[in-house]
Amino acid sequence: MSPTSPASPKSPASAKKHHPAPTRRLTTAQALVAFLARQYTERDGRRQRLISATWGIFGHGNVAGIGQALVEAGHGGNGTAHRMPYLQGRNEQAMVHAAVGYARQSGRLSAQAVTTSIGPGATNLVTGAALATINRLPVLLLPGDTFATRPADPVLQQLEVPYAGDVSVNDCLRPVSRYFDRITRPEALIPAALQAMRVLADPAGTGAVTLALPQDVQAEAYDWPEEFFAERDWHIRRPAPDTHELETAVRAIRSARRPLIVAGGGVRHSAAEETLAAFTAATRIPVASTQAGKGALRHDHPADIGGIGHTGTATANELARTADLVIGVGTRFSDFTTASGTLFSNPAVRFLHLNITAFDAHKLAALPLVADARAGFEALTAALAGRGYRVDPAYETEYTGAKEAWEERVEASFATPDATARPTQTQVLGLLDDLVTEEDILINAAGSLPGDLHKLWRTRSRDQYHVEYGYSCMGYEIPAAIGVLLATGTGQRTRPVWALVGDGTYLMNPTEIVTAVQENLPLKLLILQNHGYASIGGLSEAVGAERFGTAYRHRDADGGFTGPPLPVDLAANAASLGLRVLRATTVDDLRKALSEARDAEGPTCVYVETETPDTVSGPPPAQAWWDVPVAETASRPAAVKAREEYDRQVAARRRHL
Repeated sequence: MSPTSPASPKSPASAKKHHPAPTRRLTTAQALVAFLARQYTERDGRRQRLISATWGIFGHGNVAGIGQALVEAGHGGNGTAHRMPYLQGRNEQAMVHAAVGYARQSGRLSAQAVTTSIGPGATNLVTGAALATINRLPVLLLPGDTFATRPADPVLQQLEVPYAGDVSVNDCLRPVSRYFDRITRPEALIPAALQAMRVLADPAGTGAVTLALPQDVQAEAYDWPEEFFAERDWHIRRPAPDTHELETAVRAIRSARRPLIVAGGGVRHSAAEETLAAFTAATRIPVASTQAGKGALRHDHPADIGGIGHTGTATANELARTADLVIGVGTRFSDFTTASGTLFSNPAVRFLHLNITAFDAHKLAALPLVADARAGFEALTAALAGRGYRVDPAYETEYTGAKEAWEERVEASFATPDATARPTQTQVLGLLDDLVTEEDILINAAGSLPGDLHKLWRTRSRDQYHVEYGYSCMGYEIPAAIGVLLATGTGQRTRPVWALVGDGTYLMNPTEIVTAVQENLPLKLLILQNHGYASIGGLSEAVGAERFGTAYRHRDADGGFTGPPLPVDLAANAASLGLRVLRATTVDDLRKALSEARDAEGPTCVYVETETPDTVSGPPPAQAWWDVPVAETASRPAAVKAREEYDRQVAARRRHL
């Protein structure tokens, strides 16, 4: 029959063979939960659930929709394989942090969803979403939204925007999400849900994904095609490098006399630690690490020279200043890493950046090698194998000797000569360092601890060091530790997980302690009480702000905050939330308490007040600068002096072009 011929009518026999595609009548919320329970990721032959569980706090914007759907998904008759476990949170931001901790520990191969009501429940997600997206970690956000059908306008908690009737508070999530959609009709969920899974499983584009769900649409029924609920595998790709980019990279490495690798979080996300070790074994190129990349090599690996940048080691930063080729791997080259553009000061320095995203691979005018970190290292190692490249033995001797000298400084900071004295913060870390094995996981995010940890901590395994420093969010540690515990397997509970927090961080977000108690998770919470913001206090002093507003003290007669410490008992607070609390007042007390907490089967807190260290026993000072602009005009001597130092440092900044 020609294209222009009229179609022949179907015979009665052929009409009988036609059957409509099977459908299932569900609400939009029920369909979404059923769909999520059937999504899987696969990488290197390993298959796992993409969305393993859903965190939730219920309000009128999600209780009748997603809430009711979770009841059915958790107790339905479809077997355990497709059930959707529910986790009860206490704070919406904290639920996102827990999901992010889970995703990081899962190697970005599995994630969790978070559901909230409309209004404040939804806007409380913004901080956690920003943290997830900045750190390239997947989390699915399911905030309730105002009515799509607008039967009453406004409804409770609705933001009215006079110039745009389709805007709600959920639009705050757009700039911090890698994908955002508002589901205003049931059938719109089908393409939106598939796009959401695509982004969550995309190693180059993952982060927070938001599906805003109007509360009336959540409860609306629709006849869904059965194939929407079929199991679906999302392959996590490992893109290999382009041939031209690879050859250019090989030439750059072969011509380098003082190369330096900067390992970022992409090494861990790609599970590229072994290939990195093989590459360094062949080339002897030293490896420095960002906060996210620490653990790419064990601390005792000959090529590991520790953290780099403002919170890095003297070894790494001195090598960075003289490097002629900086090989970035899976890093964003943030200002802490580059010392605000002042660290890589060799006039001849060039950059080579192995990264799965082209956006990052081109930073600092680098030679790009756009590829998965593991695939990239495999290709580089193979390409260099027959060309006889290895750094000069004198360079290797130089950095291994500097590494040994730095270890002596670490030992001095960790030393506890007086067992009856109150410990300093670095001595606390030293006692923990003596106790842990490669099984332990340390979680931290903000304050003065990240700096001490980056300089001093001896990382023993690829996932031991869990410091969130992309967003440096106070209050991340406790909920993230819960997520890590869920990811490591609560059945065996063999891995000790430590949440390290200062008093300032604890006061920001202690609520998920209740969740740890509810789930009987063996969280080890270590609270260091120093009566204020130690990190920002030190920065305040350095920039001429004289530690103003950084101490937790009563007001003095002049209206300042130099009176006695506030009578706040954080140990009692932690106990009131259900934790078993071990108080330590001396070095010896703390050593015993940490050991007891590590062996505990239930959630346990160790509380210690720390002593201000002196310049000898304290942590090493910053080995590289960080740009925090200082007042250009001031009458107080502290600020005037700080500005002089600022002008001196900023003069060394350069743009790498």
